[in-house]
Amino acid sequence: MPLFSRPASAAKQSAETPSTGSRRPLRKTGLVAAAAAVVMALSACGGGAASESADGPVELRFSWWGGDKRAQLTQEAIKQFEAENPNIKIKPEFGDWSGYWDKLATQVAANDAPDIIQMDEKYITEYSSRGALLDLSKYEIDTSKLDEAALNAGKSEDGLTGIAAGINAATILANPKVFEAAGVPLPDDSTWTWQDFERIATEITAKSPQGTYGAAAYGTDEASLGVWLRQNGKSLYTSDGKLGFEPSDIAEWWEFLKQLSEKKAVPSASEVVEAEAAPLDQSGLATGKNGMAFWWSNQAPALEKASGGDLKILRFPTKTGKADDAGLWYKASQFWSASSRTKHPEETAKFIDFLANNVKAGEALLADRGVYPNSDVRAAIESKLTPADVKVVKFIDQIKDELGEAPAPPPKGAGSIQEIIKRYTSEVLFERLSTEEAGKKAHDEMKSAISS
Repeated sequence: MPLFSRPASAAKQSAETPSTGSRRPLRKTGLVAAAAAVVMALSACGGGAASESADGPVELRFSWWGGDKRAQLTQEAIKQFEAENPNIKIKPEFGDWSGYWDKLATQVAANDAPDIIQMDEKYITEYSSRGALLDLSKYEIDTSKLDEAALNAGKSEDGLTGIAAGINAATILANPKVFEAAGVPLPDDSTWTWQDFERIATEITAKSPQGTYGAAAYGTDEASLGVWLRQNGKSLYTSDGKLGFEPSDIAEWWEFLKQLSEKKAVPSASEVVEAEAAPLDQSGLATGKNGMAFWWSNQAPALEKASGGDLKILRFPTKTGKADDAGLWYKASQFWSASSRTKHPEETAKFIDFLANNVKAGEALLADRGVYPNSDVRAAIESKLTPADVKVVKFIDQIKDELGEAPAPPPKGAGSIQEIIKRYTSEVLFERLSTEEAGKKAHDEMKSAISS
C-alpha cells in the first residue's frame, strides 16, 4: 500500500515521505500548528533581509530529509555548486522524515530557519501562507525549462514559494513474477477498468500460495483517494481550500476496498496493518507477496532493486477503460524553498537556480527526487540513469498527453489528512464502522482540520 503510505522518493523507507517516504503515516505536525502564531509574527516583520556584504564567503544552511543515498548525492551537488561559486558555502542539515517537520517548525518559530528548505506539498501552503517562505519569483531563477504543471504546483497567492525538485505520478507497480506463477496475464493498462483490477487481483490470489495476494490494499494516503475522486468528477480539495467531495464519495471508495478484501483480492485487515510497518525492501511487492501495489513512480527503482527482478509501471484503472480518464497528474515530489528571513536571498536563489537548471546538479542528483522537471537537464542526464530510472522517465513522458488538470494544492492543516484517512480505513477493514459511518466521521474530521 505504499503509494498511499508515503509522498515521493526512492531511498530508505524509514527516511522518506509518502511520496518519498516513511511507510508510517504522516505525523500530524503539532509543532507546525503551535508555531503558526510565532511564524505569523515573524512574517509581520517583512520578508528576507537584504544580502549582507562581507569579505569572507557567505554560508547558507540547506536542510532536507532523506536516507544515506540522498545525502551522498545531494552533497555531491553541493560540491559542484561550491566549485563554481567559491564565495558561497553550503552547510548541509539533513535527517529522516519522522523528525524533520517538528525540527523545522521549531527553527522557524525561533527565527532560525535554514536558508534553503526541502519542502513538501503537504506543508508548503502552511508555511507560505504564514509568510515563512521567500517569494522566489522576485529573484533570478530560470523557470523557462520547467514542466508547467510542476512549476504551478509551487505557486500561490503568496508567490512562487517552491521550485519542484522532481516530478512523479501515482502508479500501480506490478511484479511480473507473481503474475507468471499464477498463470495470469499482465493487464493492458491503457484500457483496464476497476472491475478488471478486481478480477485480476482476485484470480492471482486464488491461484497463488497462501499468503500471496493479487494486490496490496489502498487507503492509507490521500493520493489514492485523490485519483478516485478525480475519476468521479470530484476533488480532494477545492481552489479555495475546502474539501471537494462529500461523505458518500469516500464511503464509495471504502466500499470498493471492502469488496476487494472480502474477495481476498487484497490482504486481511491485520495483514494490512502489519504491512504498513514493514520497510520498503520487505513490502509485499518487493518480496513477491503482492502482484500489484500502489506506489509513486519515483519509488519504482528502489522497489525493483529490492525485488531482484523487473517491475512493470502501470496506469491506474479507470471507470471507462480509457487512459485519458485516469485522472493522473504530475506531482512535485518535493520543492526547493527558501526562508523569508534569510539574510542572503540572492545567494540562496542562486543555489536553487543551480539545483533546478544546472546539468552538473542533475548529474549529481539524477532521479533521486523524481524525474527532473527541467526538460533540458532531463535529456542531458538520461544516459547516466539506471535502466529502472529510465523506465520511470519514459512512463512520465508517456502519460503526458493523458494528464488531467493539476489538483488544487493542499490547504493549511492538510498535513493531518493522511492520518485521518488511514485511521478510518482501518476502522472499515476491521468492520468497526460501516463505510457510511466512516465516510461521515472522516469528512467531519478532515473539514475541521483544514478550517481550524
